[in-house]
Amino acid sequence: MREILGRRRRLRFWRKGGPAPQLDAALTCATEWNWPVLPGVGLNAAGRRTERGRGCACPDPECVVPGAHPFDPGLLAATTDERMVRWWWTHRPAAPVVLATGGGAPCAVSLPAVAGARALSALDHMEIRLGPVLATPTRWSLLVAPYSMERLGELLHAKDRVPSSLRFHGSGGYLVLPPSETGTGQVRWERAPLPGSAAPWLPDVEAVVDALVEASVFAPSGVTPPETGEGSRLTY
Repeated sequence: MREILGRRRRLRFWRKGGPAPQLDAALTCATEWNWPVLPGVGLNAAGRRTERGRGCACPDPECVVPGAHPFDPGLLAATTDERMVRWWWTHRPAAPVVLATGGGAPCAVSLPAVAGARALSALDHMEIRLGPVLATPTRWSLLVAPYSMERLGELLHAKDRVPSSLRFHGSGGYLVLPPSETGTGQVRWERAPLPGSAAPWLPDVEAVVDALVEASVFAPSGVTPPETGEGSRLTY
């Protein structure tokens, strides 16, 4: 209980002018959940827009994931060290929070927003226990327990069809966490982690992959789910 109250004190401190929300989120991931994080590249200061939304701060004018990827430092710099996390977000308080997936950290499966809404409904109907779920205006990501590429390959090999819109974030991958902003919009929790100091519980990928594949196969392209107002473009 002492750790839970400490987390609440930090959140109250931010409301009075303390750490920015990105720093608070990064510290929670790194120090309470032991998830390695690093700052993302972010959006260009001028607010220049592209067909995908606001432009990326990286040098690539055609960046396909604007603001939503590591740049400097690179992904291998992801850490759980509190001092390094504080230094990064003190110097770049608006930087997106990037989670390095795999290893001892969560993995994830992501799919277009319309398919994600359908998959969650199906999994709830089957009474499958879910962990945290991330949402952007274009894609949803279900966090799952770490898996090996060999095990994932076995699971997918048994499927008649695996849509290219379904993406897997394992070792060497990454995800952008709330409350970050990317070129396609705000990152939020569709299913937020439960309060507390322990790392969020995560389902095995085997428990959710069937519903995610089926939802991706039958999701109509370009349809906006009425309950969320979000599109299904295949971008992060």
